[in-house]
Amino acid sequence: MTAPYARYRRAVAIPAGMAMATALAFLPNTTATAADDAPAAVSADATSLSYVVNVKPGHGTSAYVKKAVGKAGGTILTSYDQIGVIVVHSSDPDFAKTIRTVRGVQSAGATRTAPLPSASTGDLGAPKVLSAAEVAEAEAPAGQDPLQPQQWDLPAIKADKAHEKSLGSEKVTVAVIDTGVDDTHPDIAPNFDRKASVNCVSGKPDTSDGAWRPSAEESPHGTHVAGEIAAAKNGVGMTGVAPGVKVSGIKVSTTAGFFYTEAVVCGFVWAAEHGVDVTNNSYYTDPWYFNCKNDPDQKALVEAVGRASRYAEKKGAVNVAAAGNENYDLASDEITDPSSPNDTTPGDRVVDPSECLDIPTQLPGVVTVASTGAKGIKSSFSNYGLGVADIAAPGGDSTAYQKPDAPATSGLILGTLPGGKWGYMAGTSMASPHVAGVAALIKSTHPYASPALVKALLYAEADATPCTDPYDINADGKIDAVCEGSKNRNGFYGWGIADALDAVTK
Repeated sequence: MTAPYARYRRAVAIPAGMAMATALAFLPNTTATAADDAPAAVSADATSLSYVVNVKPGHGTSAYVKKAVGKAGGTILTSYDQIGVIVVHSSDPDFAKTIRTVRGVQSAGATRTAPLPSASTGDLGAPKVLSAAEVAEAEAPAGQDPLQPQQWDLPAIKADKAHEKSLGSEKVTVAVIDTGVDDTHPDIAPNFDRKASVNCVSGKPDTSDGAWRPSAEESPHGTHVAGEIAAAKNGVGMTGVAPGVKVSGIKVSTTAGFFYTEAVVCGFVWAAEHGVDVTNNSYYTDPWYFNCKNDPDQKALVEAVGRASRYAEKKGAVNVAAAGNENYDLASDEITDPSSPNDTTPGDRVVDPSECLDIPTQLPGVVTVASTGAKGIKSSFSNYGLGVADIAAPGGDSTAYQKPDAPATSGLILGTLPGGKWGYMAGTSMASPHVAGVAALIKSTHPYASPALVKALLYAEADATPCTDPYDINADGKIDAVCEGSKNRNGFYGWGIADALDAVTK
């Protein structure tokens, strides 16, 4: 089975043959705006690229390294000395090749194939928030937020039952490393953690007020994810998986929707330094879907993001990431990647997914999340793979494949949207925040648990789910994916489907 998907992971298009072009619908009374697929405009003479230079931690700010970078034709933007990653700009096409010959440089590579924008794009205008009266027109049983009857995903992981025991602790923060979060949204504002929020798009933290918000032309993706995790149980709109925990916004996506290495590194380090307990990562690091370690540039990107994610975990954060939306078997011997590099001219390349990594989801220590639909089986689009997929959670699917039970009407996932709106998206991007929310509930229940223990409990408490065999999601008589493994651990569902009730009772 093949299907056209959106360029980036954050939300998927409905599989071929469906009426809607994208898995996105807004509530109430608003219209969808297509994401800008093109890279940000650059001036004709804009030739500079961004690079990461990896050195021994503690040596990034040494006079020797600074001199070597300058001599090679680079300018240091910032240095994350605690992990030995330096962000450099250079217009010299041989910069990476030259700097890799310098004593003490362990790896270096360009983070993009398109030039840096000549100026910043977009603004940070505050969106208009719907009034509580408009939201309250939705009807729900007593004790539920108005839109909760549309959230089939909550009972799918027993979050509705978990909320009878605990909503999570306000001492726990989940960072949404994404396209930005609208903290003025009435479902997000009560739980927003400003001190743990930042704009990291350039690779250097911008802490100005509101810098973490998406501009009007940017994707609502990060705001949607934030609501799935921690929309407040406040009589307004919807309910998050962990509606009592805090959520922060770490903006790492350009206006055009690219998640570059320097921004991702900045995001993980910021989370590490600001007491974040869980990070959610519903993206892959552009421009390469898979970063091959036999390529010196891509090897440097893997090393830089790997250092940053390990640092965040060392500082106490559980890193959770989406598995991807291409129905790839990430445990196979080879995959044809037609989408890289996605910021200039992509072309088909055959990669070995054991050597060419989708980052951050395939990095050691990161929780890799596959997606399920309303009937509890693998979503049509979800990547999978025995030993790669760690756990599964609701990410939605076409109602033609997996239709929810009434009163829910959409097989997609409800979330918050900028401007005080609510709407639907689907993807492993939506599955990952469900797991991040459950991890936050575990951390709330066990406040002194290490990241390793939180992950162990996450997997042990998951509901073991056997392989779906045969898997013919569109009922055309052809097998669409092959699941390998046992009931207790397999390629479709990992250790099983996340369980929020066990997270607050065990």
